[in-house]
Parts: sequence; structure tokens; C-alpha cells
Amino acid sequence: MTAMGQHIALAQAYDGVIRVVADLDDADLQRPTRCRGWLVADLLFHLLCDAQRALVALATPVAGPPDADDVSYWRSFPPGGDGARHAWWARRSAAAFDRPSGVVRIWSDTAPAAVRAAGAADPDGCVSTQGHVLRVPDFLATLTTEAVIHHLDLVLDLPDAPLPGALACRVAVTTVDGLLSDDTVRPSGWDDAGYLLKAAGREPLTDRDRAELGKAARWFPLLG
Repeated sequence: MTAMGQHIALAQAYDGVIRVVADLDDADLQRPTRCRGWLVADLLFHLLCDAQRALVALATPVAGPPDADDVSYWRSFPPGGDGARHAWWARRSAAAFDRPSGVVRIWSDTAPAAVRAAGAADPDGCVSTQGHVLRVPDFLATLTTEAVIHHLDLVLDLPDAPLPGALACRVAVTTVDGLLSDDTVRPSGWDDAGYLLKAAGREPLTDRDRAELGKAARWFPLLG
């Protein structure tokens, strides 16, 4: 996908999250998510940290060459890694707000700013993030993938909430496809949302899934 396409996908991903949380009251912001131990406000704070990280990275480009792309980047964060400390920190940080809606206000200001910074960035440039150097389009794809999966996490107990947009989902699905081997066939009964939830370990593989995936089943979850 072109740099412009990645920018549009990120805009769609972040706007999708805004549409989920914009009208939630404080009670709804304390509903559970698919992320263990995190309420909606906690997970939104985690996404806010991503948007802030994007602003910093895009404002401070670095020289190349890149050492990761939008797929290999995820292999640096194996599922089941030590995320408990960050999870606890994010939960306590979100709880420090007077009301859960305080997180929504900052997210609704910061996410569009990150999208604008993405649009202004040199598409041939590189940025540094999480210990890696990535091309700008690949960096935007990592942000989109994380936002889409967490969008699906957010709506666990919000049945009327909108789902992620098609272009943003396509970026996330392409990332997950890249983490599988070239000869692995995605099970026929999986839609995009189901595929992403199983790839992220949010939903377990069924016996039928394992039969269709064959040896590739042992690689799941593909990202955490």
C-alpha cells in the first residue's frame, strides 16, 4: 500500500476508535474489554500512548536504513511476553483521571493530531520507535494494526458500537498474513474480525481451525 494509503488507513482506524468512545458515559467507559484486566478507559489510555508515541516519532525523523518493516516489527514482541507491568501501569494511569471521560477528551485531541503528523511526514523517511527504525509507511501500518485489534477489544461489551473500517482492517489483515508462512491457507470460515481476534489470541482456535491450519496452528497467537 502507498504511503498515502497507509495515512488514510490510520485516519480511518483512529476515527473508528473515536466513534466507539465519543458518546460513552462514565459507566460504559468502565465496561470490560478483551484485554485482561483492562476496562474501556484503560485500553483507550493505552491507545493514547500509541498516538503520543506517533507524534514524537514523526516529529523526530531519523536516518535509515530501516531494521524492520510492518510485519517483522511484530516479531520483536512475542505473544505472552512480559506485558503485565505495562498493563498495570496503564490501568493505574487511567484511574488517575477525575473521570473516565477525561481519557476520551485527550484521545479525541491527540489521535487526529497524530494523523495530521502522519500526513505531513516524508513518505520516504524513517522514524525510530520501540527500539526499531522503520520507514514511515511501515510505521503507520503498525499503528493501524494495533488500533484495529484494540478497536475489536474495546467493543466486547458494547454490542451497538461500530466495527473498524474496511481499509484499516485490510492493513491489519495484511500484517497478520505476513506473519504466516506463504503456504498457509486461512480457514474458510474466518471473517476478517475473527481472523484478527484469533491471530491476537483473543479467541481460541477450534479443533476445526487446527485441522485446517495444520502445522501453522502452533504459531498462534501470532501477535499479542
